[in-house]
Formats: sequence, C-alpha cells, structure tokens
Amino acid sequence: MSESSDIAITVRSLGKSYKIGHLETVAADETPADGMPQRGLWPWRRTGGRQHLSSETFWALRDVDFDVPRGKVFGVIGRNGAGKSTLLKILSRITEPSTGMAEIRGRVGSLLEVGTGFHPEFSGRENIYLNGTLLGMRRRQIDRVFDAIVDFAEVHRFIDTPVKRYSSGMYVRLAFAVAAHLEPDILIIDEVLAVGDIQFQKKCLGKMKDVTGQGRTVLFVSHSLTTVNSLCDTCMLLENGRVTQIGSTESVTASYFASSEETSGSSLDLRADPPGDRFCRMVGARMVDRSGESLSYAHIDREFGLEMTYELLEPSTGPVIPNFHLFTGGQCAFVSSPSQDPPVSPGRYRATVWLPARFLNEGTYSVNFAATTMVPQRVHFYVQDQFCFQVIEDLHDEARHGYVHKVPGAVRPQLNWSLD
Repeated sequence: MSESSDIAITVRSLGKSYKIGHLETVAADETPADGMPQRGLWPWRRTGGRQHLSSETFWALRDVDFDVPRGKVFGVIGRNGAGKSTLLKILSRITEPSTGMAEIRGRVGSLLEVGTGFHPEFSGRENIYLNGTLLGMRRRQIDRVFDAIVDFAEVHRFIDTPVKRYSSGMYVRLAFAVAAHLEPDILIIDEVLAVGDIQFQKKCLGKMKDVTGQGRTVLFVSHSLTTVNSLCDTCMLLENGRVTQIGSTESVTASYFASSEETSGSSLDLRADPPGDRFCRMVGARMVDRSGESLSYAHIDREFGLEMTYELLEPSTGPVIPNFHLFTGGQCAFVSSPSQDPPVSPGRYRATVWLPARFLNEGTYSVNFAATTMVPQRVHFYVQDQFCFQVIEDLHDEARHGYVHKVPGAVRPQLNWSLD
C-alpha cells in the first residue's frame, strides 16, 4: 500500500443516486399503489384510465473504490452512461455524492465541458483571474502565468471580450489553457482531444506531458483507445456505474473493447451452428499474435493474424479456398486468399492471414470470411458483419511528426522514401 503522500485522489465506497420520475396509466377502476390522486393528465389526451406519478432510484455510481498516484496520468473509460461524467463532477466538487467519500489532496483544475467554470458576461481576462482566485491563488501568481495562458489559447485580440461572444473553439482553448496553467495539483479533463483543431490538440498533448513531468496528476476521460493508450499510465473501466477493472492501460482497454463486442467482436465461436454446406462449414475465427494468443485489438506497430477455422466434410473435386474480405468505413479495403494450394481431404483446418506491422491505419475494421471452390464456382459459406477489431497507435510516435488527428486512409504502410 502506498503512503498517503504518494496518492493524489482517494475514492472509497463512492455512490451517486438520482430519483427518476415516471408517468403511469392505470385502469379507471384501479387505485394507484401510492393512493395519490390523479395527476399529470394531459387535457387533450382521451383515456379510459388514470395517470399518476411514480419514481425509482437510479444509481449512476455505486461502490466505486480507487486511488490515483501523484504525478501520473490516470485514465477512465467506459460506454456512454457508465458514470464517467458523474464521477468527474463529484471529483470537481460540482455535485455531492450520495454515499462514500472522495478525498482530493491538492488544488483541482477541471475541463469537463464547454462553459464549465466561466461566467459568460465576463471577459476572457476576468475569467482567468476569477478561476485563479477560486483555486486560492494570489493575483501576483496569476499575473505570472497570464501571458502564457493567452499565448496558449491564442485569444490575444479577444481577451477583453465577454466569453459569451467566443466561438466554441476559442472557448475550449481558453478553458484548457486556464485549467492547465493555473498550477493545479490535479488536472481533470473530459475528452479535450475530441474538440479543437489539430494544432490545439497537439499542444494539449504536450501540455499534459509537461504537467505530469512537474509531478502533478491528470485524470483523463476518453472514448478513444488510441488516446488513452498514448497518455495514461494506469486505467479504470466503469460499467453501469461500477468499477470492473483497474490496471495497466493496455490490459484495461483490451477488456473495454472485448466488453463492447455484443453482436460482433474480434472472436467468433460458431460450433453450435456452423454456417456452410455439406462440403465445408466454418467453425470459428479470432485475432491472434505469433504465440497463438488471442487479441482484442491490434497495435499499429505489431504484426497480427486473422485466423479462420473451418471443416471439410467430404472430399472435394477442387480446392476449397479460404478468403478474407476486410472492410472499413463501409468499403472493402481488400480481399486476400492463400497462394498455395489448400487441402482437399476431409478434416478441420486453420487458415491464418498475417498482417504486417505498419500496414493498416488506426481505426475500426470488419472482416467477412468465405470459403470458395472455383471449378466449378461455388461459395460454401460467407460470414459477414460478425467480426470486427480496432487498430490503435501511440499519438506520440515520431512518425506522426506531432500530428494527433485521424490520418486518412484504410492502410498506412511504412514505405521507403528518399529525400534529396
């Protein structure tokens, strides 16, 4: 167990509940369970029943426990509705928890959404000093970083304009600059890289590295596995308001991607109802590394394989050719099949196509699997829209030259260049 001086945030048994109201209709001869008189009946609605209001308790967070080490970037991931925003609002002291406690050791700077912490009628200058004052800073401390904030946000001409007249881009740039430069011990950021132009996103990445390099702490929420893997030392996965995993960013993001596989994913088990005909049928598929271990997602710098298992049930008059159809953005990127002659004897076979490192671009891909006899031409099975995977990368990679936006294209091979 770490000493408390090494921990920036301690959360124990944290919960947040809300009352949710429902308007219910009961038969005319029924009495509502709460005995309340008829309420909320719209005057233009004709109904043979009566309506009454009821409520239930919804837990946005429940029994949340974690520690954030000082000087680290701690990631929080999860689907929409998992409780991420509620957690950040509690840690930022915007809302109170229903149960448990959250101990913050140090000053907190937050960037949760456009407009948070700014008074719309105040100018950019006034909002900078207002936020610094709320953090407990003296005026001379704010004076010392004022120019750096304005330079970072690039709002020199509009610094004395009310922020309600700012564009959304200007608003976000100034909000991040204020949150990052007013010397908070803990910086809480929600999806900041999802907004702003490319140059701004690059500056945000660099600034967050500077903040942690100075021994300060960053709590970072994002849906982007690439961004989380690039920035975060440790990660936490929230599902339905509960913590399901805390650990290395790579292992937690793999679990997150695997948990998102509902109707499709990076593995298929079709043994219960294998598609195909009396000659050939498909048994399963998965994404693997060279050691044969299953993968939930691929890294752009690492080779990986797409593996298909199928069965030949009867001797074939011609070779049964396994083939892979790779799609992205609704378009087929390429189709691949083995160059060597495939087996023709009955049995179970495993076909794997290896995709080299630095070939596919960052993004989400789907794979359709088929087995075909060419003479005479016959498709034994074609399994589509059931297998997908994600390719991620490090945004700090030197090959990106500081570019942090999505690079266009389905493939992104590392080609040989000469510069004369």
